[in-house]
Amino acid sequence: MKDTDSHKEKELTITAIVLGVLLAVVFGAANAYLGLRVGLTVSASVPAAVISMGVLRFVLRRDSILENNMVQTIGSAGESLAAGAIFTLPALYLWAGERPAEFAVPELLSVTLIALAGGTLGVLLMVPLRRPLIVADKTLTYPEGLACADVLRAGEAGAKHAKNVFAGLSVAAAVKFVTGWLKWIPETFLWPVKLLRGAVGFDVSPALLGVGYIVGPKISAFLFGGAMLGWMVLMPILVATVPEAASLWDAGSVKDIWRNYVRYVGAGAIAVGGFVSLVRSLPTFLHAFKPPRGAPDGKVGAVRDGGRDLPMKTVIGCLACVVVFIWLVPAVPVSILGAILIALFGFFFAAVSARMVGLVGSSNNPISGMTIATLVVSTLVLKETGSVGAAGMVAAIAIGSVVCIVAAIAGDTAQDLKTGNLLGATPWKQQVGELVGVTVSALAIGGVLVLLHKAWGFGSDAISAPQAMLMKGIVEGIMEGGLPWNLIGIGAAIAAVLALLRAPVMPVAIGMYLPVGLSVTMFAGGLLRWAVSRRPSDDASKAEDVGTLFSAGLVAGEGLCGIILAILALI
Repeated sequence: MKDTDSHKEKELTITAIVLGVLLAVVFGAANAYLGLRVGLTVSASVPAAVISMGVLRFVLRRDSILENNMVQTIGSAGESLAAGAIFTLPALYLWAGERPAEFAVPELLSVTLIALAGGTLGVLLMVPLRRPLIVADKTLTYPEGLACADVLRAGEAGAKHAKNVFAGLSVAAAVKFVTGWLKWIPETFLWPVKLLRGAVGFDVSPALLGVGYIVGPKISAFLFGGAMLGWMVLMPILVATVPEAASLWDAGSVKDIWRNYVRYVGAGAIAVGGFVSLVRSLPTFLHAFKPPRGAPDGKVGAVRDGGRDLPMKTVIGCLACVVVFIWLVPAVPVSILGAILIALFGFFFAAVSARMVGLVGSSNNPISGMTIATLVVSTLVLKETGSVGAAGMVAAIAIGSVVCIVAAIAGDTAQDLKTGNLLGATPWKQQVGELVGVTVSALAIGGVLVLLHKAWGFGSDAISAPQAMLMKGIVEGIMEGGLPWNLIGIGAAIAAVLALLRAPVMPVAIGMYLPVGLSVTMFAGGLLRWAVSRRPSDDASKAEDVGTLFSAGLVAGEGLCGIILAILALI
């Protein structure tokens, strides 16, 4: 293998940067919309690689595998940064709407700088971890990183699959425009069963169908099971035992029963589910700081690491500057204590996230659990040190936001660096590409959040912001109390039972927490994936690959059309 710093194949080019930046904005905006609607995001690495090949090979007639890799490296950063931002930052807008006398609407600059600080820390903290985790430790497979490398190696065959992504994007955008703007088809269908009071139905959403297909039948079935548990089991029990819930049922206000009761049960289950994920991953956490096993030896599946990282002195200096920046810049509402907490949690969870995605992939990375743990500890510390009230709550969310983004970006960077390691890319160029991606994505995500909030408002039916609602409730509960702890305790008990049964806790909890129509549509996507997998083996594998790319296009298409509709709504 040639030294990756000396070969002349195109890599960090202007073309790669421009195309990567465009994909970062597209997938970042699409995943922000999706995450604010259902609390889930999907990986953009493989779709970004496929689109990159389609554009570079067939449109621009360029044939550098490393240039393609650079595009997906930059492009996938948008999705990860969006995932970290939408889990926490909308809480600031929710407070401003509920209690305007105490909380100000966050400025665009503040949101952008919080996202930029988290993204930059996530990339920089991965630089010293690359050699021990990506190169030397052979126990880490990095599933998405391997998948991207396989797609890029496939060359022309992989580039032809770009049409599947664009087809899904076009279909989803058309359906969203018909349902969301023209209103020719309702966005939600309710089953006309009097016994259910119109409580159960399904959402007409290509993105949800695509998410269900991508996560597969098992996870989508647990999501659906959680919805049925909340709406078909807990809700009747509440109606039978709680007079206020019975009154809402008689008045036909089924959604208010979910909003005032069932959702808190789901919140308790999600909180415990996050901690269960952390506890189950504790051996992995501890192993993340052990010396790696084996060393790269040039065998199949490994590449001699002849490339250079960004200079360590530069990395350490930049890390120190970012932490000081977080402390001193007024637009980031964090004190020196908050900056120290960010540095400690950020380093720990960056290492944990990078190792977790190497073992189980990005989709199973417990970002929510890490964020919940950060928020609980940070809020308690702030409260004990006298930082209470609105200022303390905003600071807690800011700390949680930065750490959440750090963990999300560290996991994405680790997958991208693994792809580059397998293809012989130059490490420092990839790290520069990641920094470009997070910078542009941070600039875009602030505008996206402001736009969506002004168009529909976080917490509305259109963008319920479930993860941010949960984080907001945790901070409020610790700082002020007042949460319905009996309902949260019921959810925690349900989650504990599921954990003892070794069932996936988070999908069931999210199913209870979300409106039932979302889970029904995702379950339909999972059933479609199951039906495709039942075909003969070779045909099933090809069909599943095509379906996954088409589904990624569905997610991107509806998300982008949702952004456009938000702009039209404001106009």
